[in-house]
Amino acid sequence: MHIEHHQWWSTHLNRDMALKIYGHWGKPFVVFPCSRGRYFDYEGMGMIDAIADFIDTGKIKLFCVDSVDQESWYNFAVSPPERNARHEDYDRYIVKEVIPFIRDHCQSPHERVMANGCSMGAYHAVNFFLKHPDAFEGTIALSGLYRLDRAEFQLTAAEMSGYYFNSPLSYLPDLTDARYLEQYRRSRIVVCVGLGAWEDEAIADTRYLDYLLREKAVPAWIDYWGYDVNHDWPWWYRQMNYFLGHLYG
Repeated sequence: MHIEHHQWWSTHLNRDMALKIYGHWGKPFVVFPCSRGRYFDYEGMGMIDAIADFIDTGKIKLFCVDSVDQESWYNFAVSPPERNARHEDYDRYIVKEVIPFIRDHCQSPHERVMANGCSMGAYHAVNFFLKHPDAFEGTIALSGLYRLDRAEFQLTAAEMSGYYFNSPLSYLPDLTDARYLEQYRRSRIVVCVGLGAWEDEAIADTRYLDYLLREKAVPAWIDYWGYDVNHDWPWWYRQMNYFLGHLYG
């Protein structure tokens, strides 16, 4: 498998940021790690090996990015607006640095990429797609939370003004801009959750996201797996192979 490591000083984050590339050709994916995760976690947790056939045959090309979750949504020592501001720095890093890097690397200056992630990575994958459909063609999101007023993030609805525009299930109900909705309708949206242990809030968020997309006439593949399916990597391996097989098989 072709693998590259890249690192540069991010002017938007004011720190070094690294990413790894897996594959030589294929549909580019930005892969977001799980909560407080790192750019090498997809490899370290076994996902690269699990979906290697799609990479080696040139169907997909992964760009696994680092996170700054510890400085944003999991930085419980600062206020919601400060956490949101740090995420906005990350947003600019992804959109203004990583996306141009990918387009240059793939020699495709206008290509929209796919967003992918599990757990917290799924939150990022959905949020970045919804906010930047000009850059992202769609998403494969597994077992995510899509609202920030969850106990996980120690944020409350009363503090909503401090993070509203990065909480998908908060801003999506109010989104009526036809430019965004038309791009959503031309995209590939896959959101999956298991019905087993540790998935209760992810199930609730997925069901509400399902409802909102239907209400806005946005086609999406929202898939609910069985009660034996829990919040863990072995199931995410199976889900990724299943969805990649349908989309790129």
